[in-house]
Amino acid sequence: MNQPTPPTMNAIRFHEYGEATDVLRLERADVPVPGPGEIRVAVHACGLNPADWALCRGLFTGQLPRGIGLEVSGTVDAVGAGVTGVAVGDTVLGAADYAGGHSAGAADFAVLTHWAHVPEGLDLVQAAALPMAVETAYRSLEQLAVTAGRTLLVHGAGTMIGFAAVQIALDRGARVIAAAGPTYAERLRALGATVTSYGDGMAERVTAAAGGPVDLVLDTAPPGGVLPALVRVADGDPRRVLTVSDPDGVGLGVRTSFDEDASKALRYDVLGEFAQRAAEGRFSIPVARVFPLADWRTAAETSLGGRARGKLVLLLDRS
Repeated sequence: MNQPTPPTMNAIRFHEYGEATDVLRLERADVPVPGPGEIRVAVHACGLNPADWALCRGLFTGQLPRGIGLEVSGTVDAVGAGVTGVAVGDTVLGAADYAGGHSAGAADFAVLTHWAHVPEGLDLVQAAALPMAVETAYRSLEQLAVTAGRTLLVHGAGTMIGFAAVQIALDRGARVIAAAGPTYAERLRALGATVTSYGDGMAERVTAAAGGPVDLVLDTAPPGGVLPALVRVADGDPRRVLTVSDPDGVGLGVRTSFDEDASKALRYDVLGEFAQRAAEGRFSIPVARVFPLADWRTAAETSLGGRARGKLVLLLDRS
């Protein structure tokens, strides 16, 4: 017999803005109630992202306390009004509601605003690593109009969004040059990308590899003052460059995913397709480490210290 949902749960939340390791705490919180068009899941796993730490610093300010954890996998235990195609007991992956309540995905229970069923053969930890990377990469490539035959530079190809973008662009028939550190260089080559390193001379190396300017640039790396070089690689045209991570792009005329009209239409509608691809071994987001929820601080320090080397996932105790 299924156990009734308790009134309270464990959740990682912050009550003030600041550095994640200073303001986050693991505490008891009310179990959220799904609204119309939403579902609630008993969380199995929660993927962590740099965006979580940005939320702690005040990105998208809103009501406090707030939670972290934008992507989850779990079992549906409640369905909001108007929801069809999913039922209590189904296993899903999706995007947690981080803005509408006082908790998010890093909790025993989470309300999801977008979801897809977990296909047979896809591990729930791997499922929790997919939503944000898939959505952001797919939407960004749509904004850039990446199609077969075009040459795309993915700067930050070792980030999870970048790694996803390389796979999607190659599948579309684009020629991909991947700028990345050594951790994922061989994996990117195995996918079919031409790999180059960061640092001095990167623009020249990219131009040499492409045989001239590239058609398009997607920047997914942490901000580092490299946008002017990326514009040069795109033949000096900032509108051929889109960044998902560097707010300085606006001043250079570079397109940013935050300001594009298309960014208002999130592309979680493709999540089921990519979950199926992942189940079949045709798409992946590398999971580097899995932490129990109680070890959230170690996970945060690993991410903030630049030592993640892949996706970090929190695992909930469902015993």
